[in-house]
Amino acid sequence: MRTTKLLAAAGTLGLALSATPALAVNGHYVGGVEGTKGASVPPEGLYYRGYLVQYEIDSIQDDDSNDVPLDNEGSVTALANRFVYVTDKKFLGADYGMEGIVTVQRNDFDFEALGADETESGIGDVYLAPLLLAWHGQQWDAVFEVGHWFDTGDYDSKNPASIGKGFGTTMLTLGSTWYFDEAKDWSFSALSRYEIKTKQEDTDVTPGDSLIVEWALSKALNNGVEVALAGYDGWQLESDSGPQTTSAKVEVHAIGTEVTFPVKAIGAQLRGAVYTEYANKNRPEGNLFRLQLTKAF
Repeated sequence: MRTTKLLAAAGTLGLALSATPALAVNGHYVGGVEGTKGASVPPEGLYYRGYLVQYEIDSIQDDDSNDVPLDNEGSVTALANRFVYVTDKKFLGADYGMEGIVTVQRNDFDFEALGADETESGIGDVYLAPLLLAWHGQQWDAVFEVGHWFDTGDYDSKNPASIGKGFGTTMLTLGSTWYFDEAKDWSFSALSRYEIKTKQEDTDVTPGDSLIVEWALSKALNNGVEVALAGYDGWQLESDSGPQTTSAKVEVHAIGTEVTFPVKAIGAQLRGAVYTEYANKNRPEGNLFRLQLTKAF
């Protein structure tokens, strides 16, 4: 029974991990990089936001959210460089903007269940969004965005630690932030990302569509510091299609805390967050640590 379970899990997870590095659901976007007021876009201007992410993998989970046998550990270290430009133009009553993301990443996997002990570093797939719309109300903000992750990173179908994904992803973003009081001391934000993938040329596999939602309940303190209870939840909504695919779908769930500090000396904002994953399916499970720096120019 142990051998049968191990072989079945290795087959399913081998396909999943060869299609995508461990951070995302089964596409490109990484849950946990946004948190407090994640759906609130700043006013007109040019902004840099850097995300330093460390993901420590403790285990691999099967379709029943149980640990796959043997030792399966690893880590992902990533620095995502995001550039956002909000123009002075209006469209549909919203501020119009655009953005791009370039990520530098290191994957270090030792998955005995897959017979994989690999380490890779490099520049990942690039994201460009030509349409960013941001609305602002008296006690709410909202955002809608259309963008695409381009297949630019190095990919090898035989190496689960590949930095690139081997396919492109069109990503639709929709979210809102609600403020419970006029002073905006209390807020709740929810930010969703829907991903539609292209066929992976090396394998002829098309990963199924997925949805990830990041949320945060935050409280601003008198000294400018903001604390929050935050989390992310992701679901693969469709099974993969193509050769040797299965009906298995990926899930990821996490809860954590976040603290935001103003850095007035340089006109920036620093956020730190820690998340613990639980009840994942057909993917790694672990803890995610994130530092986020936002600087206006």
